[in-house]
Amino acid sequence: MSKRDYYDVLGVDKGADKNDIKRAYRKLAMKYHPDRNPDDEKAAAAFREVTEAYEILADEEKRARYDQYGHAGVDDQMGGFGAGGFQNSHAYQDFGDLFGSVFGDAFGFGGGGGQQHNQGADLRYNLTITLEEAAKGKEVELEIPKHEHCDTCSGSGARPGTNPVPCSTCGGHGQVQMQQGFFAVRRTCPSCQGMGKKIESPCVSCGGTGRKKVKKRLKVKIPAGVYDGAQVRVAGEGEAGTQGGASGDLFIVVHIKEHAIFERDGADLHCEMPITFPQATLGAEVDAPTLEGKVKIRIPAGTESGRVFRLRGHGVKDVRVHQKGDLFVRVQIAVPKKLTARQEELLKAFAKETGDEVYPERSSFLGKAKKLWDDLAGEN
Repeated sequence: MSKRDYYDVLGVDKGADKNDIKRAYRKLAMKYHPDRNPDDEKAAAAFREVTEAYEILADEEKRARYDQYGHAGVDDQMGGFGAGGFQNSHAYQDFGDLFGSVFGDAFGFGGGGGQQHNQGADLRYNLTITLEEAAKGKEVELEIPKHEHCDTCSGSGARPGTNPVPCSTCGGHGQVQMQQGFFAVRRTCPSCQGMGKKIESPCVSCGGTGRKKVKKRLKVKIPAGVYDGAQVRVAGEGEAGTQGGASGDLFIVVHIKEHAIFERDGADLHCEMPITFPQATLGAEVDAPTLEGKVKIRIPAGTESGRVFRLRGHGVKDVRVHQKGDLFVRVQIAVPKKLTARQEELLKAFAKETGDEVYPERSSFLGKAKKLWDDLAGEN
């Protein structure tokens, strides 16, 4: 019986790329896999057929020979597709991922290999500081509840004078091999839970876990210029591993309080500062706030509300380039809310004396508005 065209077997065009071929193979492999179709010879034959097709089309060299010569060009490359029949092939590698993700839940194991790690978990600590502390840096003292290695057994979990022994079920590998149809699949050893060793005489202090609960005090340096959401890593200060495993790390997540004056943008700071009408009109020298104290700003005569003054080097240190940003001060002209009778009298006299001509922006606006009103009146 002649073989079907491999492209027809996978249901793809001859111009299909590798991703299309892989998706088609995975879909058909899930459909026809023998563990999903027990005692179904037709499904088993279809599974072998799609696997053979994928083995050729997933390999560029084999695919080129197949495209040129057909089955005659690749028949000598094909071995049997029984147990181990396509080890080290594309189909074998890709089906390992497929089997772990699709059939893993059904059989209680995944496709990963190697002994499980007994390293301790990482810990997270949320730290809230002020903008001033973030700008200058700060050393903080923290109390961290965590597990440390047991002093009695030095973290091994075994009674002093004894040692853990290799697991007899897996021979110390942490995994056992199981046969699923014609596949040999590894799974976590059920006896040692992947540790590869067992404790025959547990430590009485920690019950064989190799760990004890403590509250540890740590001093940690928060670097100057740290930004909101940054993580400061303290290596080895996480949870201790079980049975002597390495400790995880401590990650301090920095949160910065909202400031009453400044808003931060990277290494730069921004603030709004009110000035009086006489200061804006006549010009003045005023004090502006910074994180280091106050600095003098010269307000030119005729300054408009919203003008921004840049103070170089008065921002926050950038932790990446170790340079300070700038401070941008936006001035806003404050309007007096309470006036004495004398002040009100003087202000009215000033308004009467000056008129709109001393306000060029207002005069320009009123001219445009008058033209608009005249045009509307003409239309009516």
